[in-house]
Formats: sequence, C-alpha cells, structure tokens
Amino acid sequence: MRFSEDRMEKLNCSDGVQRDIHIWEPEAPRAVFLTIHGGMDHGGNYVLPALYLKKHGFATVAHDQHGHDHQRKVYIPSFEVFLDDLELMLDWVKKVYPDIPFFILSHSMGGLISTHFGIRRFEGDPLFRGFITSSPYYVNAIKTPKIVEKMAGVLSVLTPRMAVPIEDLLPNVTHDEAIYKRHRKDEEDGIMAAKASARFAAELLKAQAWIPGHIGEWKHPMLVIVAGDDKIADSAATLELLKRIDPGVVDEIVYPDNYHENFNEVNR
Repeated sequence: MRFSEDRMEKLNCSDGVQRDIHIWEPEAPRAVFLTIHGGMDHGGNYVLPALYLKKHGFATVAHDQHGHDHQRKVYIPSFEVFLDDLELMLDWVKKVYPDIPFFILSHSMGGLISTHFGIRRFEGDPLFRGFITSSPYYVNAIKTPKIVEKMAGVLSVLTPRMAVPIEDLLPNVTHDEAIYKRHRKDEEDGIMAAKASARFAAELLKAQAWIPGHIGEWKHPMLVIVAGDDKIADSAATLELLKRIDPGVVDEIVYPDNYHENFNEVNR
C-alpha cells in the first residue's frame, strides 16, 4: 500500500459517502491512536508516526476527512461535518478495538477540529487516555485582511464551490526534503488537495473565531506540540490561548526550529 498501511477500511460518513480509513497496527495493540489530519491533507500522511507507534505496540487509524478524499479542491458544506464524522470514527474505533485504551491525535486543522470536538461533543470515556495535538490551527500565521475575510463569507454563500487564492504552503511544512517531495507527488496524483473552496475557507475562519471565547472550557488531558518556526499556524497565538486552559490538564512542548509538521520534521 502507498503509505505502508497494514490494511484499509471504509468509514460510512455522515453524508452517506464511504471514505478511506488508513490502518497501521501490531498484532495485539496496547492502545489505539485515532488521528485527525490537517487541511488539504489526507490520512496517509501519518505514516511516519504510525510506523513508530506500531513498533512500540500501538495501532494508528486515520480517516480521510470530508472534502479530502482524493479531491483536488477541498469543499465542505460546513465545519460540522468534521465533527459528525469524527463521532462516527470514534464509534468505529470502539467497535473494532473493544476494551482497548485510545488517544485522539491531531495536527493543524485536525487540532482545531479536536478542540471543538473536546469542548462541544466529547464527554469522556473510561478508555480514553488523552488528546495530543500538533500545531493546532487556531490562528493563521499568514494574516488575512479583514476585507478578504468578509469577501470569503460572501463568496461562501454566493459561490461556495469557487476556488479561492491560497499560498503554496508545502515549502513551509517541513525541512525534510524527502517528505516535501512526497507531498508534491501526492498533490500531483490528486491525493493531497491544492485548492480550497470559498465555503471551506469561510468555515475554517468561523471555527477559528470561536476558539478564543471557548477554549477556557477545555477539561480533558491534552499535550500540545508547538512548532516554533511555524509559518502556517501562529505558534505565539497558540501558546497565549493555551494559557486560558486549566494548567492541570494541558502541557506544551515547543520545538523552536520546527516548521508546521512536527511529526514529519527532521528531528522526529
């Protein structure tokens, strides 16, 4: 398989579409990492941490999210579909891996999703062991003018599927040249999206705007891995937002020289 998966399954998503689940697993997993990929990305991008975890007795499962299932342009009807499908994915994990502890591991937009999920949808579980998130996409490092944000909202209503201009982010995700080339090949092959729709952009902005007023409600154990040289998610803003959470449930690790993808960086 392209990303060294042990097997693939399908998730019956909230819109009735079946999307890929990438699975890396040892013979008898000690725990399961349910992973949530970032924007313009796919579940296969977790291959490196997944193979590391497999060597240590842990399974990793990652579903291709709505709008990211071999789509060259990401479109979603609303941010809520990510949360709806994450609930279904969690149900799938508990069915396939009964009585096994689990973590929720996320990156970038996945961190934004997991934060909404942890506050709005997840009450906890006896087998749950904690959230781990890398470079959560709470605030854009590339500042968007207010007029552009307003235009995105208007276009989201009038022409929701229209592609909006976005910067080429791939040169700024990792210092690892081999990973960069893999991303480019994924993009060329239509596995990784290269375009974003107006609706997708507007929904992300709304989801980000919700965070400052609610992140203080966070109550689950969480480890946040921050990339100090992140050119996509604002790392300084992330650290400031984390100060609003009860320090008894959150820990941060900062890697000063890392670009955005901590799990794909050269110091991994």
